Amino acid sequence: MNARRVTQLLGNWRRHGARQGAVDLAAGIRLLILDGRIPAGDALPPERELAAALDVSRTMVAAAWERLRADGLVVSRRGAGSWAAIPAGVTPREPPEDAATIDLARAASHALPGLTAAAEAALPRLAAELGTHGYYEQGHPELRERLARRYTERGLATTPDQILVTSGGHAAFAMALRLFTGPGDRVLIEQPTYPNALEAIRAAHTIPVPVAMVDDGWDVEGVEAALRQSAPRLAYLIVDFQNPTGHRLDEPGRQRLAAAFRRARTPVVVDETHVELDFDAANAPLPFGAFHGDVVLAAGSASKSHWGGLRLGWIRAPSDIITRLVVGRRGMDLGSPVFEQLVLAQLLDGPPEPLLERRALFAGQRDVLVTELRARCPDWTFTVPDGGTSLWCLLPQPVSSRIAAVAQNYGVRVAPGSFFTPHGGMERWLRVPFTHPGDILREATRRLAAAAASVAECGAPIADNGLIPVT
Repeated sequence: MNARRVTQLLGNWRRHGARQGAVDLAAGIRLLILDGRIPAGDALPPERELAAALDVSRTMVAAAWERLRADGLVVSRRGAGSWAAIPAGVTPREPPEDAATIDLARAASHALPGLTAAAEAALPRLAAELGTHGYYEQGHPELRERLARRYTERGLATTPDQILVTSGGHAAFAMALRLFTGPGDRVLIEQPTYPNALEAIRAAHTIPVPVAMVDDGWDVEGVEAALRQSAPRLAYLIVDFQNPTGHRLDEPGRQRLAAAFRRARTPVVVDETHVELDFDAANAPLPFGAFHGDVVLAAGSASKSHWGGLRLGWIRAPSDIITRLVVGRRGMDLGSPVFEQLVLAQLLDGPPEPLLERRALFAGQRDVLVTELRARCPDWTFTVPDGGTSLWCLLPQPVSSRIAAVAQNYGVRVAPGSFFTPHGGMERWLRVPFTHPGDILREATRRLAAAAASVAECGAPIADNGLIPVT
C-alpha cells in the first residue's frame, strides 16, 4: 500500500483542524483498516513518504502511528516497517467451511466500502434512540424517508408511509405470502427463478405455477394465460436482472404485464434486489410499480448492493397494503434492528461514489468471467447481462447436477439448474456468479472447466448429499 493510494483512500480526513491532525489521521486510517480497504497484513508506507503525500509533518504521522499501535491496528518492527493489523480478540470474518473451496453458489460479495464509516457516523443517532423503546414495526422513519426518496428519484413518486422495512428482501416476500395466500393457493412465478423464493412458497404450503422464460426474457402471453387459467392469489417476478437469467424487462413489457395483473386483480411481488447493480443506469426503465402500482409490491434489499450482513430489506406498496402487512408481521417479528437501519440510512444519504465503484467492479468481474468461460468452456453459451451478479450458462449436455456434484471435488461449489425450478429439470443450465475478484474467478473457472471435462469423460453420477446454500 503506497502513500499515494493511502492518500486517495483517506480523502478529506481532517475534521478538527491542525491541532488535532494526528487524531484525525489516526481515525481515518483506523476506518480504512476496519473497513477492509487496507487489508490486515498489508505494508504501510514509511512515515516520511506518507507525510510528503499528505503535505503534513512527519511528527504528525508518527503520532498517528503511535495511536494506532496502541489500539493494535498497526504493528511496527525496527528495520522492517509497519503494517496493518486486526486487534487481538477481534475476528474480521468467519472462515469458510473449507478455505480451499471457492463458493460460486452464493452470488454475494463483500461489504460496500464505507460501511464502517457509516456505522461510526450513525452512532450519535443511536445514542438518541437509547432513551426510547426501540420498536419500529414499520421501520425507522429516517430510513423510510431515504427509501421513499430513492423510489421518487427512479420515477415512482413515493412517501414514507408506503415503505415497510423488513429483515431482508426474502422476509418481505414471506410477509406478502402470509398476507395474500393460504395453504393450497397458487403463486405464479418465472421458471427459472430464485431458489429461496421457491422455499418460501413451499413453506407457506402454496402451489407454484411456473411460466417458462424464453430466450430473450419473458413469455408475456404465457403469463397472461396463466393468470386466466390458474387464478393465482399472488405472483412473484424479478424484472431487473432476473435471477438467474440476467434478463431485464423493458418498459412496454412492464406496462403490459402490470395491466394483466390489474385485470386479474392479482397482487405481484416484484423482487428488486439487483436493481442498483445496473451497469448502464442512464437507460434504466421505470420501476414496475409505476405501471398500475395498486397491485404491485416492490421488494428491495441491501444484500447485493451494500452488504448481506445488514439483513435489511423493504416493501414499497400502496399505504393500505403496508398497513395490512404491519399488522400481519406481528406473527413473525416486531421490527428490524434499529442500528442497522441507521447505518443503511447513512449509506443512502452519503455520496454515490461507493455504489458507482461497486457497479464498475462487478462489470469488470463480469468481463473477466466472460473471457475465462469463453476460453475454457467454448461450448457453453450465455447472454452477457448489463447488470446483476451472474451468468446463466447453457451447457451442451444435460449434466448440470453432475458438474455441481463433481466440482466440489475440484474445490469449487456451484448451484445446478435444477435448484432454480420448482420441480427439477433444467439440467442443461448452470448459474455462475461474477461476485468474486478477478483472480479468484480465473481459478474458479479453471476448476469448473476441469470438473466439466471430468463429467464429460466419465459420466459421473449425481451426488446423494449435495446440499448447497444458494443466494
